Formats: sequence, C-alpha cells, structure tokens
Amino acid sequence: MTKVIIGSRESKLAVLQSEMVKSYIEENNSPEITVDILTMKTTGDIILDRTLDKVGGKGLFVKELDRALMDGRSNLSVHSLKDMPMEVPEELPLLAFSKREDPRDVLVLPEGVTELNPEKPLGCSSLRRTLQLKKLYPEMEVKSIRGNLQTRLRKLDEGEYSGLILAAAGLKRLGLEARINRYFTPDEMIPAAGQGILAVQGRKDQDYSYLKGYCDRNAWMAGSAERAYVKYLDGGCSSPVAAFAEVSGDEIFIRGLYYSEATGKWLTGQIKGSAGKGTELGIALAKQLKFDCESK
Repeated sequence: MTKVIIGSRESKLAVLQSEMVKSYIEENNSPEITVDILTMKTTGDIILDRTLDKVGGKGLFVKELDRALMDGRSNLSVHSLKDMPMEVPEELPLLAFSKREDPRDVLVLPEGVTELNPEKPLGCSSLRRTLQLKKLYPEMEVKSIRGNLQTRLRKLDEGEYSGLILAAAGLKRLGLEARINRYFTPDEMIPAAGQGILAVQGRKDQDYSYLKGYCDRNAWMAGSAERAYVKYLDGGCSSPVAAFAEVSGDEIFIRGLYYSEATGKWLTGQIKGSAGKGTELGIALAKQLKFDCESK
C-alpha cells in the first residue's frame, strides 16, 4: 500500500484544486495507492491587512507548503501556478501543469445588481489588474481587496465595493460562473502568468510515476513561456507584470505587459513563433518591451 499526501492551502478553492489532482491519481492508478490531503494556513492567508508587495510577495503562499514537502509530511503540493514564485528551489521541482481552465479576468457585481455603481470602488488584489483597469474604467476608484474568494464575495455583497475583478478559473471551479458579469479579453486585460493552470510540485529524486499522463503539453509550454517572461523582468508581486501565452499546434503566441517603475509608463506587446522555443520567445518579448518602454 502506498500513501500519497498532498499539501494544500486550506481555502475552499485550494482544497478543491487539490481534490482534482487526488481524483486523477486515484482514477489512473491501482487501488494500492491511497491519497490524503493535508491542509495548512499559509502566511499569505493570515496577513490580510496589507497588499502582497508590502509583505513579501507570492512566496508567502508557498512557504509552509514547501516546508511540509521538505520535512516529508507531504509528497506533493498543489498550487495555482500564478501564485508560484518565479524562483523554485532545485530540490522542490515543478512536476506537472494541469490542463488550463479559462485564463481570463472577469468582473463580478453584487448579487442582484446589473450595473457598476460609480460611487463605490472596484476591488482587486493586484497591481497588474489595477493598472489595466484604469484604462478600462478611468472614472472608477480602484481599491485593494484581500482574502479568499468567499471573503471577497461577501465584502462585495455587503456593499463595500461596486464590483470585483477576479479570475474566471476560480469562480468556474467553485461552480460560481453565474456570478460573472463580464469577461475581459486578453487584449483588454492581460492575465497573470500561469492563471488558470494548476502546478504540481514535488521532492527531487522521488518516484512520481503515479502522475503519468497528468501534465498537459499546451499548459506546460504556455506556462513556462509566461514564467520566463516574468522571471526575466524579475516580476513578483511588487511590479505589475503580465504575460499570457496561447499554444496552437506547433506555434505559440505570447502577450506581455511591462511597467517601468522609474517613469510610471507601461506598454503591451506580443510575439509569435515555434512552441518549442516558448521560453526564449518569452524572454525576447520581455527584453523588447523593457527597451521600448525605457527608451521612450
């Protein structure tokens, strides 16, 4: 009998995502393999009164899960890829990416409401969204909101915000698709690198043959290209960087957003090429946008 323990954040969405990986392992292996989920609260879940860039960035969502992997309390961690730091410890490699759920950002209004109220702010949790929202809704105030999905929706429905900007993927996975008022195209709002993809992380030199077939080729290529773009620009939570790649057959199309902290200017661009060269293309686009923005 082999027991696999999956480490997960304790939010409803995180547990649901871990259960998706659990189901895959159970359905594609012999009954000799059993899977349990170990939930834990991460520092990022505890500190909710400040924006992420003020308290340490994306690493706050993985620190405790990394420790459980290193200690042997868990065999796998399941993360939203967009929450993963760009630097991953060599001893804790990313093993597989799930098939991508809808990667778009969406607008959610309070229950029973059909129009934005200009008297109340739009709530969002990232500088990336804030930057792009100011172009889409120049007349609206944008205010930070933290907490899990249910907490944010409760604050919205209690009247604190006129609307929220959220990831379609989380809402769809939780069966809350009906709450979506508007989908933003990737041209209107470039998603976060890795949005909609689940990342499975493990320990180096362990046997993960029970994950065979789980990794989605297109998601791996797209996610790797997006992460290469962001990593080149050293983008974590403190600078509003965005990247979104789409793979079609042997071709990859990457959109990127670059923001210059020195000048406050930002611009977007795109690049297309061979899917097998996604990471190189992501870096090339990052270099080009940085040069274009800073030489204006």
